[in-house]
Amino acid sequence: MHRFVIVPKVAHPWYDEVRAGAEYQARVLSECLGVTVEVEFICPPMAGVADQNATLEQVAAMNPLSGLAIDPVDSIEHLPALASLQAAGTPVLVFDAPSPAPGMTSIGNCFSEQGAIAAERLAGLLGYAGKVALMRGCPTAPNHQERHAAQLGVLAKYPDITVVDGGTDNDSIETARSEAASVLAAHEDLAGYLCCDASGPIGIAEALKEAGRVGRVKVVSMDGIRPILEAVKAGVIEASAATMPHMQGSMAVLMLWQATLGVPLPKNVDTGIDLITKDNVDAFLARAT
Repeated sequence: MHRFVIVPKVAHPWYDEVRAGAEYQARVLSECLGVTVEVEFICPPMAGVADQNATLEQVAAMNPLSGLAIDPVDSIEHLPALASLQAAGTPVLVFDAPSPAPGMTSIGNCFSEQGAIAAERLAGLLGYAGKVALMRGCPTAPNHQERHAAQLGVLAKYPDITVVDGGTDNDSIETARSEAASVLAAHEDLAGYLCCDASGPIGIAEALKEAGRVGRVKVVSMDGIRPILEAVKAGVIEASAATMPHMQGSMAVLMLWQATLGVPLPKNVDTGIDLITKDNVDAFLARAT
């Protein structure tokens, strides 16, 4: 039997898609190999280093354990339980994060590219002028950091765009809504909004509807889970640079299984980026859970 554990940052609809992909791949492997492949999804109670490390300590005590995939909330140096798992010989890889160390496989996409795609899209929608708010996700999360830096880099190219602090959501939809509401109240002339994670756009969309400013503030978001897709279809969000969480979960299980066979793994498995707009959102909605 193979038992793989997946540890996200926190419970969130985006990770539901990761879990669905992981469970799909486990079923395929079980059927094709004639062995039992199980996936266990263990969520920290909050998106924080202490909570994720405590979850990893819980995982380390599990037996049997064939491999671990983690979306780290901070650099792996701040997760000592992860080092203990590796020292015990447990295959470990990261998903939705850049490769944090030599020899550790990363499954996801180029987060700088994803952030740049979103920022360029928004800049074009605004005619390369206006005030733009940029919401951060988990400030310590490596993928959120890369997206944020890339967005700032793109917007800095356009002298007629002014960037303001769009808040920090810490991967919480309700926090994103509250932060966005405060930003909208403080900036009546806000023209655009960007974010770094999948919580930001859902909260921003809710705040825009509450403030009656849908259409007046253009939003380009991250990811493509159903609430974001529905907001794109409704015109609350203009577009989204989306990762492929279902594929990330599937590839995480496939790579962990190969690791149990001693197969050398690639440093990166790129699962791609989609740009979702009103023109193609129906196709994504048809596939969404």
